[in-house]
Amino acid sequence: MENINALDEVNKGACMGMDAVKYLLDKVEDSSLEKLLNKSYNDYKEISDEVEILYDKYNSDREPNETGMMTKAMTWSGVEMKTMTDKSNSKIAEIMLQGVNMGVIEGRKLLNNKKVDEDVYDIISKFVAMQERLVEDLKKYL
Repeated sequence: MENINALDEVNKGACMGMDAVKYLLDKVEDSSLEKLLNKSYNDYKEISDEVEILYDKYNSDREPNETGMMTKAMTWSGVEMKTMTDKSNSKIAEIMLQGVNMGVIEGRKLLNNKKVDEDVYDIISKFVAMQERLVEDLKKYL
């Protein structure tokens, strides 16, 4: 059960990351920031795809948890409100950093507190490492 819960959490984090990037991309005017966001979207997608493959090993009866419609709507409206008057690189990076930092925290909690199999631990580690790199890349835009 720990493996399933951990995979669900990683997948929700990856899906939230993809959603945030989708909502922010149409507001970005800087090509280097756009490139970074596209890369992060692809990284989140890759992790979500890996979770889906691994999920079958632990529970073939259902799909991994994703973000619900309410969470998607709240993410979208939050992005819309925060960028209504400021679409600068700094504001977009700040919005992304807030979400990415939450993902790092959740991932670190999973790594530190869950007893999971090695393959699950590896995907959590990959998720955390990807987000930690993204934090460093986003800082340049603040």
